[in-house]
Amino acid sequence: MDNSNEYRTGRHCVFALHVHLVFITKYRRDVLSELAIQDLRHIFAKVCNDFEAQLVECDGEDDHVHLLINYPPKISLSKLVNSLKGVSSRRLRSFRPEITGRYRKGVLWSPSYFAASCGGAPLDIIRKYVETQRANKKPR
Repeated sequence: MDNSNEYRTGRHCVFALHVHLVFITKYRRDVLSELAIQDLRHIFAKVCNDFEAQLVECDGEDDHVHLLINYPPKISLSKLVNSLKGVSSRRLRSFRPEITGRYRKGVLWSPSYFAASCGGAPLDIIRKYVETQRANKKPR
C-alpha cells in the first residue's frame, strides 16, 4: 500500500482525492479474523489497482473494516464501492469457507456504507481562501 500524499496527474487534470470508507458485515456479525482482514487488504488493493486507485490504508475489527483510498476523478465512488464489496465478498468466502456458513445467501457486507472525503486543508481555510480571491485580484 502506498502512503502517497502527493498530487497525481491525469491527461487533463491534477488531483489528490482521498476517501475514507467503512464497510460493516451483514447483521454486524463478528466474522472478520485477523487473517481475514489480511486477505481483505490484498483483495481491496487489487480492486483499487484495477480502478487506477490506490489503497493507502486498510484495517478493521471483527465486524467492520476501514479503508483509505486515493482515487482518480474519472471514477464514480459508488461503482468503486460496489466493486470493492462484491469482489471482496466473493473472494473472501472462497478463501475462508468458515465465513460462508455464517450467512444464508452468501452475503458478507451490509448494503450500506460510510464514505467521507478527507485530506487537504480544512474546509474553513479553503472557504476563506476562495472568499479572498476577488478581494486580492489586482485591477487591469
